[in-house]
Amino acid sequence: MAKVLVLYGSPLPKEYSVSTAVLDYFVNKYKELNPNDEIITLDLNNEEMALVSQSSNNMMNTYNEELSGKYIDLLKTVDKVIMNAPMINYNVPVTIKNFFDRISVPDKTFSYKYSKSGGSIGLLDNLKVQVLATQGAPLGWYAWASHVSFLEGIWNFLGAKLNPTFLYHGVKVAPLNEKTPADLVELRKSELDELAKSF
Repeated sequence: MAKVLVLYGSPLPKEYSVSTAVLDYFVNKYKELNPNDEIITLDLNNEEMALVSQSSNNMMNTYNEELSGKYIDLLKTVDKVIMNAPMINYNVPVTIKNFFDRISVPDKTFSYKYSKSGGSIGLLDNLKVQVLATQGAPLGWYAWASHVSFLEGIWNFLGAKLNPTFLYHGVKVAPLNEKTPADLVELRKSELDELAKSF
């Protein structure tokens, strides 16, 4: 039996969010395949960090043990993380960036100790992660923007093992923009089913 943390990271209202529809479908399929696993849900929109982003006025407080510790402790007690991530203004939304700002703490989730010069050791090597990403633009539309690369890079840096990332791109251009989030999930549910089996 595994403990699974589901991170809702989209700031879009649920009825408009393709990534949330994808996440909901994936989690339901995963539960069907793994009925004995424990599912823990965390909506990043409802956490205190959704209301406060880092600035020169609060920088020293965003990394304190109370604000960071509960998320780091949670990540160290689960086996898997499933998260959705829409592209918002060319990168991850602030909900997700704030989460990584909270958990990226030296000697808690990564360390430069005991590593070769210039290297690091990720301390969240207990985790397997499934990223479910979406973007309005077609793949390659913004050659300089990739929220998927950011997410895969930071999870790798923190030591997690990644299941293949699911990316649904072009959802805001024709013909996909004419479909509902549920319709879009239906088009690719066989791919999501396979990822759920491998996760």
